Amino acid sequence: MFFKSSKINEFRLWGLLLTMIGMGLMVLGTAGIVFWGQSGKIIAGIGLVIGLIAMLASLAVYFWAGMLSTSAVQLECPECHKLTKMLGKTDRCMFCKTILTLDPEQATITADELKQQTTAATTNR
Repeated sequence: MFFKSSKINEFRLWGLLLTMIGMGLMVLGTAGIVFWGQSGKIIAGIGLVIGLIAMLASLAVYFWAGMLSTSAVQLECPECHKLTKMLGKTDRCMFCKTILTLDPEQATITADELKQQTTAATTNR
């Protein structure tokens, strides 16, 4: 993961970035008319078309994130105890960014190892 946040939040971030880029291109393209007059209409047309494509791409990314969010596994974060959603084998908590996994092979400690450690600690007393 690039930004060290949950996968669903990263999808939403890319959707937001595409929205801002699309709106920025549309505004800058329209500003071409103000700065260059008649020849700026070509720049405005290009900016509006590319901005519209970026906005449609952001719509697709938001729709995709929403569909993934409906099928994501919900679990309680062991650190902050908030309900969070998890995609794939490993993900991060949406709130405290703790790395979560449901795969015992990828976890640093399994339930059996934890049980052995707790029984060993109680027998050593």
